[in-house]
Amino acid sequence: LGRGSAIKGQKRGRFLENETETIIKKVFGDRFVKGCNFKGKQGLVAKAEFAIPDKDDPCIIFEAKAYGATGSKQTDVIGDIEKIIKAKKDRTEFLFVTDGSTWRQRLSDFRKIIAFQNEGSIRKIYTLSMLNELKFDLETLKNDFGM
Repeated sequence: LGRGSAIKGQKRGRFLENETETIIKKVFGDRFVKGCNFKGKQGLVAKAEFAIPDKDDPCIIFEAKAYGATGSKQTDVIGDIEKIIKAKKDRTEFLFVTDGSTWRQRLSDFRKIIAFQNEGSIRKIYTLSMLNELKFDLETLKNDFGM
């Protein structure tokens, strides 16, 4: 079980990241950074999957997470999200993309992520089935930021 499901989870994660990156490229061209540490408020630094337009003063930051496994990996996501929320500037939009399905077994963790959205720390949570919506929202944000 262990190794095989871990490899499937990694493939699902790469697929989600690749799909997200494809949409970002359609909207922003090459004006983004993948897999970076971005600079936030008061000199804080946090890791993000994508930063738009750059890591030094991002307008939009992303986490894209898909896991085939449950347990500590999903709990780690909560910690990653909390670091981003703490570091990001108030005007920086934070978007979270997930496969959705694996969270059914970790509803308490997913409820925490939804609470972050409800309090405004995460602008929106997207699942694979919502990627068209993501493209539309990115086009809106691009206009809002005058990019």
